[in-house]
Amino acid sequence: MMQVCRGGLLAALLGGAAMPALADYVTVVSFGGASQKAQREAFYEPFKQATGDAVVYRAYNGDLAKLKQQLEQSHVSWDVIEVEAPELMRGCAEGLFERLEPGLAGNPADFVPGALQPCGVGIFVWSMALAYDPQRLREAPQGWRDFWDVRRLPGKRGLREGARYNLEFALMADGVAAKDVYRVLGSAEGVERAFRKLDELKPHIHWWKAGEEPIRALRDGRVLMSAAYNGRVSAARTEQPLALVWSGSIYDFDYWALPKGVWKGELARRFVAFASQPQQQKALAERIAYGPTNRQALALLDAPVAGELPTAEQNIAGAVGMDAEFWSQHGPALERRFAAWRKGS
Repeated sequence: MMQVCRGGLLAALLGGAAMPALADYVTVVSFGGASQKAQREAFYEPFKQATGDAVVYRAYNGDLAKLKQQLEQSHVSWDVIEVEAPELMRGCAEGLFERLEPGLAGNPADFVPGALQPCGVGIFVWSMALAYDPQRLREAPQGWRDFWDVRRLPGKRGLREGARYNLEFALMADGVAAKDVYRVLGSAEGVERAFRKLDELKPHIHWWKAGEEPIRALRDGRVLMSAAYNGRVSAARTEQPLALVWSGSIYDFDYWALPKGVWKGELARRFVAFASQPQQQKALAERIAYGPTNRQALALLDAPVAGELPTAEQNIAGAVGMDAEFWSQHGPALERRFAAWRKGS
């Protein structure tokens, strides 16, 4: 992937030198698993080849508590962090992240709407969707209404632990149209309706936290269906025949963010700029089925690859766009309520 250095923009972003005299390293923290493996091949290793600077990568679960602790102690060991959209908005408002220059990743017009935020640059577009093993079901489920129908389709259901996604899924299972989910959830009555619907499924839920867990649960037969990250499902298909229901899926961005006062700020920005270039975005989409945020990368993808992405026309048609502002504003209260509900109180 050395050819990407020939572009004038990238050469400028990298300081005009492919191999600096004194090599350095940047610490990148992401969610691990198949996604981090794809990032290593598409971003980390090519970045070292292009610049001579290594990427030291770590995994975390998305909780910003450790970052807050580092900031309070004035000892931040992370340079670049992968975050979901609500955490980006909340962290930006709380002063946890650096504000980024609008042109850091390139021409803003080249990026899909929502990819460039005051404190973040979109890495990719992903979906949380209904996943199942077609060998275990005579008829394919059509959506969350079928997911909730344990009488007709008995078996455990996998859901990511937390209020986010599950309240939306519950409302869709209760008949709310995808386009109306956040309008309904924005009222007290809508929240009550979602939790009542979760009550129906509660005895049948297998909770998961890490992205590889629903894949293992489907493989081992511990669940009949599960909410899962679309990229994890696609990556697992070489070993097990899994399918996705795109209708009612929730799509969102993951972003790069820089901790406030990041020590290696210049190098961190150069890494983010590098990972945002079309060839790198193409390389990531070819390794895991997450949609590029740089529009120029879309034209470089083969049709079969593009058809597996959340951004494909047929996949996004019946999907819900994550309302990051809603979750940034209401998330803490809803997560507290969910935790109490989860414990049975």
